[in-house]
Amino acid sequence: VQLVESGGGLVQPGGSLTLSCAASPSQFRIGALTWFRQAPGKERELVAHITSGGVTGYSDSAKGRFTISRDNTENTAYLQMNRQQPEDAGIYYCRKQYFGSDYWGQGTQVTVSS
Repeated sequence: VQLVESGGGLVQPGGSLTLSCAASPSQFRIGALTWFRQAPGKERELVAHITSGGVTGYSDSAKGRFTISRDNTENTAYLQMNRQQPEDAGIYYCRKQYFGSDYWGQGTQVTVSS
């Protein structure tokens, strides 16, 4: 399983950004997908999660502002981020769980600054 994140960049506070996580096709529909964020000097933290059945969960800071989704026909997961705040900055990683193993992408950088 290979994961490639994209869509990061510079966004102003209050702005929006959508991240993508493209996965190798092998049974993409099987396994949960999770977005994590790692800010400088901090541990990686969970941002949003979606099961293979489409059930979603969010961190308290993401709830109401971020939306995670997956398109099993495109083998891609998304993280729509709205009303971004400076504390949303960091490297965003996608993780896929597949038959008891975790697979990670290389991450995409998000900077929130005016």
